[in-house]
Amino acid sequence: MAFRSGVYIVPTDRWYIERTVWLIAGFVLLLGTSLAVFVHPWAVALVVATGFASIVVALTGYCLVGNVLRLFGFTGKLATPGTTWYRMQTDSWYLERRIYLAVGINISIASALSVLHSPWWLAFTGFVGVAMVWFAATGFCIMANGLYWLGAEPRLAPLCAREDEQTTRPIAA
Repeated sequence: MAFRSGVYIVPTDRWYIERTVWLIAGFVLLLGTSLAVFVHPWAVALVVATGFASIVVALTGYCLVGNVLRLFGFTGKLATPGTTWYRMQTDSWYLERRIYLAVGINISIASALSVLHSPWWLAFTGFVGVAMVWFAATGFCIMANGLYWLGAEPRLAPLCAREDEQTTRPIAA
């Protein structure tokens, strides 16, 4: 991977499957974190389930929520072409796929640490939930930009503005 500059922002022109999944997952993370803080610590299982689902999507491409959204008429920008059901492309480790994996691993570890070590680890899962809702709403994600700057190739917005190029290309495809 080659280092790069510029800003990575996913398209926000419509609610496609991947964007809607980030919104739903963000709200589930916030709900699970809130329940674990205010009701019972084992409500963190909701966060763990979200983390597990995120890892499964990254590794296999299969997304239960994505398939439900497809039944409601949503289309996926990262869907495997020619399939009846929604399945995210898994032909390479592009930026958005890495986000699913990193989020899943991070919130799973933080959830375990919140039960085994300190409930303060739930602050991290809450932060990730807010970041996912923000990502879905605005198209901007701190982790996505970090991965982009490290050289990960995006698929949702491949024509990002880069400081190292002479011509300006659109931020959102």
